Amino acid sequence: MMTHREACDLLQSDDLVGIGMAADAVRRKLHPEGVVTYIIDRNINYTNFCTEYCSFCAFYRPMGHKEGYVLPMETIFEKIQETVDLGGTGVLMQGGLHPDLKIEWYEDMLRAIKGKYPRVHMHCFSAPEITNIAEVSGLDLHDTIARLRDAGLDSIPGGGAEILDDAVRHRISRLKCSTQEWIDVHLAAHRLGMRTTATMMFGCGETIEQRVNHLETVRRIQEETGGFTAFIPWSFQRENTSLGRFVKEEATSVEYLKTLAVSRIFLENFLNVQSSWVTQGLKVCQLGLRFGGNDVGSIMIEENVVSAAGTRNRANEEELRRMIRSAGFLPKQRDTLYRTYFLN
Repeated sequence: MMTHREACDLLQSDDLVGIGMAADAVRRKLHPEGVVTYIIDRNINYTNFCTEYCSFCAFYRPMGHKEGYVLPMETIFEKIQETVDLGGTGVLMQGGLHPDLKIEWYEDMLRAIKGKYPRVHMHCFSAPEITNIAEVSGLDLHDTIARLRDAGLDSIPGGGAEILDDAVRHRISRLKCSTQEWIDVHLAAHRLGMRTTATMMFGCGETIEQRVNHLETVRRIQEETGGFTAFIPWSFQRENTSLGRFVKEEATSVEYLKTLAVSRIFLENFLNVQSSWVTQGLKVCQLGLRFGGNDVGSIMIEENVVSAAGTRNRANEEELRRMIRSAGFLPKQRDTLYRTYFLN
């Protein structure tokens, strides 16, 4: 098992090719069949009202803002129907931290969606959202997640992690949930039998040591519960954000590939690690498949949060399949839980 010090040394090393080869060896051991997966799903942001004012976010609007919204159910149904028509199997639903929406609102929404689309996988509500729902509703985490699960929630995304180091969080998102609160949500979900993902947004001014602290935290949770389906790292996008005034340069492609590769080596108890085309573009994502990645995420029928920060990469299913094939892999569509039973 790689140590904290060894991971820091690798992230500071100039041996990009050597690190990539080591990560590729881990990927081959875990996925000897040579398959790279992708999913057809949609991001639905049910509200952009938020009380947290995170400095890296260009999407949120404060309460009462004229550009703020809460989507009506009719609009959500239209978005899900379009997703299903395109062969989609799931919905990733997230929103701002709304101070007036109690758990009954979320339960009603989930039940309405499941009543109309029972086979659509609902991968919804990041740890900060769930913490907020619990606080607004006067509930503990266990009861909040159990009630959401019973209403139709299938799994929980890893959003809101950013860097799981409180010194970093205090600097970039001091009102958002703490490291321990993020951990508590995922532990509670795993203990209830739900799967979740782990994410990392790096390049926001954190140190190498703080980046490895994050990896150590999610590895420790996975050792305890085995509840994470995948690890998904991406780089901070600075355009239109207040944090971007202080972080003058975004992480380079070399830094992204190195971080992806070290994540793959360090997180040997994670089966899946995703290479991102949304923040990096298709070419770097393709390189990432030789730096430990075995998944390229979603075709992203809709994405509003990262694009608000200036990222405008786009891809359809055939482009992702062609990218995977030309890297020497077999493309396969998966579902949210990384089951690849689709015909290809």
